[in-house]
Amino acid sequence: MGEQPTLEAIRATRARLGDLVVTTPVRLWDDPALARAVGPGTRVLLKEELFQRTGTFKPRGALAVMLDLSPDALAKGVTAVSAGNHAIAVAYAAQVTGSTAKVVMPRTANPFRVGRCRELGAEVELVDDVHRAFDRVRQIEAEEGRTFVHPFEGPRTALGTATLGLELLEQVPDVEAVVVPIGGGGLCAGVASAVKLARPACAVYGVEPEGADSMRRSFAAGTPQAIEAVRTIADSLGAPHAAPYSFALCRRYVDDLVTVSDDALRRAMLLLFSSAKLAVEPAGAAATAALCGPLRERLAGRRVALVVCGANIDAATFARHLEDAPPA
Repeated sequence: MGEQPTLEAIRATRARLGDLVVTTPVRLWDDPALARAVGPGTRVLLKEELFQRTGTFKPRGALAVMLDLSPDALAKGVTAVSAGNHAIAVAYAAQVTGSTAKVVMPRTANPFRVGRCRELGAEVELVDDVHRAFDRVRQIEAEEGRTFVHPFEGPRTALGTATLGLELLEQVPDVEAVVVPIGGGGLCAGVASAVKLARPACAVYGVEPEGADSMRRSFAAGTPQAIEAVRTIADSLGAPHAAPYSFALCRRYVDDLVTVSDDALRRAMLLLFSSAKLAVEPAGAAATAALCGPLRERLAGRRVALVVCGANIDAATFARHLEDAPPA
């Protein structure tokens, strides 16, 4: 499977990222509404990665890749495929490394995210769906000589996302379980690697939307699998397939996977907004939805960290999801 993360390599990556990423806060979420949702004995900590530069965890991986590029490669520029958050992170990384970015996004991408990419100086191409986006980005790579910065796959990406896991353990050394959203698996692969290398007794759970469960299918099959279509409001978690490196790390280090419905994501967004005072995108509510649902009994009475992975959403869409949230 190639080179695997080590604690030494993760620490070196964090040092290299420097001030280009921030150390995001961890907060104890202590509120009666939360206690009703998860049970009174469960201690919940929010790893508030929504306060990362660009609004998600994505710069950790994008910069870990791009800081390794040669001056010639940076001069030729980079390309990326994304529903939005990775594209924004690559645009930011290109800006701070003196490169240029051409990103390919599905037409269904949230206009807020498309606008953020352009504000950061990226050239944006819109295509019909995420499968076509991967084809187009390969074409750009071949024709223009740009380096493809993958949204979730590869050793450098995993080292970047692993910095979040190590940071979390340094902030909360006695955490007993960590719940991580999964799209393509790059975030979970890195976080799970760091957690298990530093604290093997800490449990790691991955959570996917029911309508984008490529990692669950991959675990069941024993090899990376693709899905026919993405059918979830959590577009940031809508990877069309799992990939070998991140799949292998997740399979090695993740204790279990669960899935959550779109309604569960909406309820979790509402709970985070009303109780924790956080306005997040659906993906940012996935870990909360998992703890309120399929992991509630399993993690009862434990110290649980939820990775709040991002908050790039426009006000109208956010309000609509809260209005559509069914009663708990």
